[in-house]
Amino acid sequence: MKKSLIVGVAAGAVVLFALVWAAAPVLAAQALIRAAEAGDENKIERLVDFPSLRQSLKDELNAELAAQLRRDPRMAESGLGGLGLILAPMLVSGAVDAVVTPEVVARMVTTAEAPDPTVRDQPEPGDAVDEDDIHQSWGYRDFNAFAVTLTDRDRPEQRLALILERRGLFTWKLAAVDIQNEAGA
Repeated sequence: MKKSLIVGVAAGAVVLFALVWAAAPVLAAQALIRAAEAGDENKIERLVDFPSLRQSLKDELNAELAAQLRRDPRMAESGLGGLGLILAPMLVSGAVDAVVTPEVVARMVTTAEAPDPTVRDQPEPGDAVDEDDIHQSWGYRDFNAFAVTLTDRDRPEQRLALILERRGLFTWKLAAVDIQNEAGA
């Protein structure tokens, strides 16, 4: 009797551990979304790995900019296209370092748009955002990466995936983005 009780308790503990372990990124993503909707910058700072997020955003924006320059026939034919490809990473890097703040992360989460460091006019903090227009899909990308893909129903060809990465056994932080733009593909 005691042996079966011990085995049952151990099996229950293992199942409970597995459930909590699997649910941890979902809970972290929900906390990030709630903090963004509430404008809680302190909570956003705790849920985001800003150096990793900035580097990921730089990589994504540089790749998008390079693709746009290659698609533009005027830039491909002129010598300025090559110069643009050389200078763009430096400009994007400095702009991303200055632009990516908890407020901008909140805007990314609530609008499903990556920040554009080339645009100076950002929405005013009081501008209304209709969260009902943002579709969310959730899923593991791999053992240590979980994605929340955001799509604005008005722009279904543009998606922004927020990538949470494991930091310890149960801790997850927003560490990367994946800008998926089908319009330019």
